[in-house]
This record gives sequence, C-alpha cells and structure tokens, in this order.
Amino acid sequence: MKRKSLLALLLYSTLFSPLTGQDLFEQSNDSLVQEIDETYRKGLGFLAESQEERGCWTDSSYGSQPGVVGMAILAFLARGDDPEFGPYRLYVKRAINFLLKQQNQKTGYIGNSMYNHGFATLALAEAYGLTNDLRLGPALEKASNLIVSSQKSNPKGGWRYSPESQDADSTISGAQLVALFAARNAGIKVPEEAIEKGKAFLLSCQDSNGGFGYTAASGANLPRSAIGSLILSLAKETNTDAYRNSVDFLKKNSQFGDQGHQYYSLYYTSQAMFRASPSLWNSWNSQNFKRLQSTQTENGSWNGNYGQTFVTSAALLSLALNYRYLPIYER
Repeated sequence: MKRKSLLALLLYSTLFSPLTGQDLFEQSNDSLVQEIDETYRKGLGFLAESQEERGCWTDSSYGSQPGVVGMAILAFLARGDDPEFGPYRLYVKRAINFLLKQQNQKTGYIGNSMYNHGFATLALAEAYGLTNDLRLGPALEKASNLIVSSQKSNPKGGWRYSPESQDADSTISGAQLVALFAARNAGIKVPEEAIEKGKAFLLSCQDSNGGFGYTAASGANLPRSAIGSLILSLAKETNTDAYRNSVDFLKKNSQFGDQGHQYYSLYYTSQAMFRASPSLWNSWNSQNFKRLQSTQTENGSWNGNYGQTFVTSAALLSLALNYRYLPIYER
C-alpha cells in the first residue's frame, strides 16, 4: 500500500466515508497511523491509571488544578471517549464532575487563576458539544460570562492572572480567546466585541518579525507566537499580513521545545501548524510524533515541567489533530 499522509487519510474519511476519526485509526493498514494510535492509547492509559477517584491527579501540585484536569479531559475527548461512551468514559465522567465542583456558582470562576479558568472553560465547551450532560450548558455559560466581564474591566482589552487584573499578557489572553471561540461553537452567546478587543490586544504584541511577545511587541518566542497565529486563524484573519507573518515566523522557529515550556509549546504549535497549511502540518506532525514516540516512558507518560499529568495531556493533544474529534480542531 502506498503510504498516504495522515491529513489525506483524515480528509478522505471526513469527506467520503462515514468512519469516525477513531474508526479510521483502528481500521487503517498504514503503519504510521497505527503507531500514533498506539502511542496515544498508552498515554490515555497512564492518565486513567493515575487518576484519583475524585477525578483529579496528584502527581504534582499542578495535577489537581482545574486547568490541568481540563487538559486531561480534552485528551480523552480528542480520541472519541466521553462520559457516556468509550473505554475511558468513567475517567472522563470523574474529571468533569471534579471540574464542575471547582466552579464558583455565583461568579462562574473556575480555580484560582485565569490560566486555570481558560483551560477549564475550553474543556467544558468541548464536552458540552460532544455529550448530553445537562449540567454543562449552564456551567459553560457562567464561565464564558466571567471571561467577558473580566475583559470589560481590563483597560488593555485582554486578560491576566485574576479576573480583576488591570494588565494583560498574550498567553493568558490566548487561553481565554480559545475558550470563547469554543463556547461560541458550542452555542453559547459570545459578544463579537469581546473577540475583537482580545484580538486587538494580541496584535499589539506582534513584533515586526511576525512573532508575538508577552505583554508587548518584543521578545517573541515559539509558544506565544503559535498562540497568536492560532487566534488569528480562529478569527478568520488568514488573508491578513499579520497572519501570514505569523506563519512565516513559525516556519523559521518551529524547533521542538522552548526552554521550560516544551510541551506547552507543542500543544499550541501543533494547532497553529494544522491551520497554516497541509504541507506544514504533515511535516510537523511526522517530526513531532517521532520525537514523542522516542521520549514516551514505559508507563505511557512523558516527563517535564509542571508534572506528568500536564505534560502527558499536552503531548497527547499535540497529536490529537490526527483524530479531529474536538470541534475546536475543525478548520
């Protein structure tokens, strides 16, 4: 059999076949496809085995943070498991229950930082779009409203560590914007003004080289630039110079790992490459998989900063575009 690219296989499945992304992997004879799925299943096995009964993880101080739990939920959902279906349904259900218990019922705030809130809201949005859990709609609406109200009181038009912050940075702002896009995709009303103001703040952080800085247009690095490029793509700004320049920056700087933020970088860069072009994605995907396959531990996890749960979830999500289950991954 002539080897087809993963993207070609997935496009064929999406356009011409009733197979799901998971079916595609299970039925394909392509060895690379099978290897990716085997690696992914090993990672999910680690997350399942190490989960606490209350739905979180305790491998580090980060494992019980709502944002990390949210990323683990996304990793399960991305291969087709949800609270009602799949071999990992119990673990997804536990994690969602844990996340809902962390939400302040009055304000909608989840956790103790906007980092946590952004990733937790994204998980709620993707779960809401894929399941019939009636609790998720109201929880997602409250969480999304908190993001919008926080922005309204921020003179920068973005977000930072707390809902009351008066300054902003590109990483936390990016997390809130992705969550808002996902919530809107799931049917939650999100003011266009919130998207536009958040996008304007991110553009104020874009350097002349096309990359994105942290709080201003300097000091661009790979993860922040991948966030900026992803947001511009989600905002349908792909015909702008700003977006084209961001893709050029990624082409020149898409080295694997970014000092202490290696897996965080993989998580966002994979999405940005997928949205940039099929050729960029195919090259990135193949290299990313080979590297992750060689560094995966025997128990299915990966090691790095912020604990095995975060690192493993981020690594898996950098491969999850191969399934294209999550609504936020649709082009």
